Amino acid sequence: MSSPSTSTTLLDGALRTQPPTGTPLTKPPSCGGPGSKNMVHQLVLAVLCAGYAVGSAFGWGSGELALIMGDFGLAAAAGAAAVSCFLYARARRVRFRPAWLLFALSSAMAAMGNLVWGWYEVVLDRPVPSPSYADLFFLCFAPPAIVGLLVIAARPMTKAGWVCLGLDAWLIAGSLLTLSWSLALAQAAQLDGPSVAHAALTLAYPLLDIALVSMVLVLHFRRSSVNRTAVNTAVGALALTVMCDALFTSPLVHHTYRSGQLLDAGWFAGSLLLAYAPWAAGRHGPGEDGHTRVVHEHRPGRRPTGHPHMRPPAPGGDHGRYPVTRPITGSLAALTPYLAAAVCTLGILYNVLNGRSVDRVVLLTGGAVVLALVVRQGIMLLDNITLTQELAQKENHFRSLVQGSSDVIMIAAPTGVLRYVSPAAAGVYGRPAEELVGTELAQLIHPEDLGCVVHEVRRFLAASPQEEPTTRIECRFRSGDGGWLNVESTVNRHHGGLIFNSRDVTERVRLQAQLQHNAEHDPLTDLPNRALFTRRVQQALSGRRSSDRGTALRNTAVLFIDLDGFKAVNDTIGHQAGDELLVQAARRLQDAVRQGDTASRLGGDEFAALIVGDTTRDRSARERHILELADRLRVTLSQPYLIDGNEVRVAASIGVAFAEPGFGAGELLRNADLAMYRAKAGGKGRVELYKPQMQQDVVRKAELATRLRAALHDGEFALLHQPVVRLEDGRISSVAAHARWRSSQGVLFTPAEFQRVAEDGDRTAELSRWTLERAVEQAADRAVSGLNVPVVVRVGARRLLDRSMPLGSIEALLTRHGLPSGSLVVELSDIEPNVSLDELERRLGALRRLGVRIALDGFGGGCVAITALRRLPVDVLKLDRGLVEGVVESARLHKITSGLLRIAGDLGLQSVAEGVDLPEQVVALRAMGCTHGQGMAFSGPLDEYRLRRALGRGQYPVPHGPAEPAFAGGGAGVYTGGVPAVLGGGTHGGGTTLRSHNETPVPPT
Repeated sequence: MSSPSTSTTLLDGALRTQPPTGTPLTKPPSCGGPGSKNMVHQLVLAVLCAGYAVGSAFGWGSGELALIMGDFGLAAAAGAAAVSCFLYARARRVRFRPAWLLFALSSAMAAMGNLVWGWYEVVLDRPVPSPSYADLFFLCFAPPAIVGLLVIAARPMTKAGWVCLGLDAWLIAGSLLTLSWSLALAQAAQLDGPSVAHAALTLAYPLLDIALVSMVLVLHFRRSSVNRTAVNTAVGALALTVMCDALFTSPLVHHTYRSGQLLDAGWFAGSLLLAYAPWAAGRHGPGEDGHTRVVHEHRPGRRPTGHPHMRPPAPGGDHGRYPVTRPITGSLAALTPYLAAAVCTLGILYNVLNGRSVDRVVLLTGGAVVLALVVRQGIMLLDNITLTQELAQKENHFRSLVQGSSDVIMIAAPTGVLRYVSPAAAGVYGRPAEELVGTELAQLIHPEDLGCVVHEVRRFLAASPQEEPTTRIECRFRSGDGGWLNVESTVNRHHGGLIFNSRDVTERVRLQAQLQHNAEHDPLTDLPNRALFTRRVQQALSGRRSSDRGTALRNTAVLFIDLDGFKAVNDTIGHQAGDELLVQAARRLQDAVRQGDTASRLGGDEFAALIVGDTTRDRSARERHILELADRLRVTLSQPYLIDGNEVRVAASIGVAFAEPGFGAGELLRNADLAMYRAKAGGKGRVELYKPQMQQDVVRKAELATRLRAALHDGEFALLHQPVVRLEDGRISSVAAHARWRSSQGVLFTPAEFQRVAEDGDRTAELSRWTLERAVEQAADRAVSGLNVPVVVRVGARRLLDRSMPLGSIEALLTRHGLPSGSLVVELSDIEPNVSLDELERRLGALRRLGVRIALDGFGGGCVAITALRRLPVDVLKLDRGLVEGVVESARLHKITSGLLRIAGDLGLQSVAEGVDLPEQVVALRAMGCTHGQGMAFSGPLDEYRLRRALGRGQYPVPHGPAEPAFAGGGAGVYTGGVPAVLGGGTHGGGTTLRSHNETPVPPT
């Protein structure tokens, strides 16, 4: 933060370095452009003129050559000027075409006069008579030139302007006539000549020269801004010619003149200058070739584009070469009448001082000049009065606009001091304008914004006014109550200072800040949202200094948090309570992280925290610290929430991922998300640290899912059936359908692998649909063959309620294949707490009316099964595999299983034990009242050929043993009696080894 004095100096220096108004920054022309060509032409012109002057100064070496160069040389130069002006006038899109044609005619007259003069002196070798045809042509030189100058002059817009133009011409001509008459013309008029024509000719030359000089001077003050270079060159050429004519007509030179003398060099140079004049500015510059200049309207904030020649010209001249006002030219134009009167006075005084009486011509001319001066001044006085009134009206108009404007208009001097402040300052800044006038502008700008303001002002003043006429600055401005207002100012250049058109945008800035905050923060918890959190993670990964980047980067961690059980809160006590829980959880998370860390809500019940790394070298210590922080956060978020007087509990699963070199924000968030899902899969309410193996598992699962989708369409799945045997006599009562997948690469995937992958909704529905259709189709084929055995198909409760499997589809499937009633058993599995039992009950009731029997899978594996048994229409209970596996070794499981089987018997339901793999289990289950069994103790899953053979036999041998087990010490024990090892897989099933049905490979066909 700069001190006030330093800030004032900076702003003062920025304003003092402003270039003059109207003077753009230009660069020198490049080599080879029009400028270099013009320099070559000018150099050739200078060499020709200098050569002619040197030759004439030394008499050309001989009298005859001097006559030739003095006559025909001048004729050639004048002819060149005539041809040049004529050719230029015939070019397309030329302004002032008549003027250049008149200049061509004037030069042609001069060329003809010199040719006649040369005819007499060179060809005829005798003096030129006076008067002669040469005089006629020379006299015709001035009138076309005078008219051409009138055409080039800027035309007045009013009648008074035309009158002033004529008066100015007369003032100059009259004053010159008065002075010339007093000095020489009066004497020339009194001399006795050979004839009246000779006397008239003697006066005609100076009078025409005076008229031509008058037009040259008038044109100098009133010339048009178009084609300025060409006009200046033409005026200079005519002025040089007139000066040489004046010297020729003077008595001192006229009687001693001979062709080829130094005076001819002036006429020669004047003719060549006039020949060069039309082409002086080149043919491609805007406004220099006579083409119409197009000035484009400037739009704020948009810089001119396109060719540089199409950019708007500087005010008051071409390309900014001429300033807006020309003080010297304007002063001379205003002093023209007074200079003319002074010249007349000098002419009269010359006669009086020489003791001669004042000539009547001088009196008449002087009187006419004075009268013209009086008339002109009267017109100018009336014009000034009118302009003063218009200026007063415009000043009042603009004063009203400034005073009535709601914006504050301030004018700052080059020193940075405010010279003017509009009255609107009282309403905008809360300070009267008089108090602000004379104040340093830097003292009113907020110190934190002053550096940016000074930089922008310096940049603006260094830019070209044509390319950037204005700029916009936004800063904080001190108000009357001592606070700060957000002010937006449009800045313009003004006479070495700056004009600030300022307005209060505090509310707009506040609204923009609020909108920006809303766009980057969660509306419910006011924590940073996913977009802002991702940006901060990226900044933490890329904004480190190179010295500590490696260590600090690896110590940066992201915690991905999910609230387990939050959906149940919304479903049980409402979404409003769920929102209140999220707000309290966000507050706890915000309080748990450090000041420099970032807590965020990513959406739903997902939160995240960015823990910025430090320079700790011990990576293991840093990991322990972050994991301890995550565990404390888990405990904090898992504490009860008091909502509407009730305690609500949720758990928090947290995944932790550390940054690594080359990681982006997306990769770091993905790793933390994977770790969080691993924590949820491991039992929820846990903290899990990301390991690369997690990503590999995800990739493998995604690849497997892709292959699974293709396998369903490529026929890589096979349907196997495992017999369900009645434990009393070993007869096959039904068969359970199981899908197996052998990929085209020969890799066998067990159900535990591909069913875990198929948990995705679309693939689960497709696989379940295929299994059901294939099982019904094969069961119908077996029924036609006389092997009518019910088929058991496992269907998840959620899939059964899915719209992709409507009731009509199962009915249509049974009807299409002609499967008898009672031949399909739907084994209901995966009954989750959030499944609507009411809808499931209606769906199962409709299936039972179709003749489909219902089996409840996993009975005894959880409380949900008991609830489902109470609500749902069930025909068969299937014992959970965990009970069957320990029924022989554990007395507790033996009692639990026995009780569940008694419940099934009391309800009149069939019971099926799944995973019966040992003879001891068969004996124990049959003794406890289990009616059916399924497992490797009888047979593994069979293909269609082996299944038909087994169904043809109709039954499996059943092992026998003691009715009651004897447990050692009341704990884990074994049956005391021997049980023969009778395994259907070895005798009748075609298998040779004992395998779990979840790992049974597809038998070769």
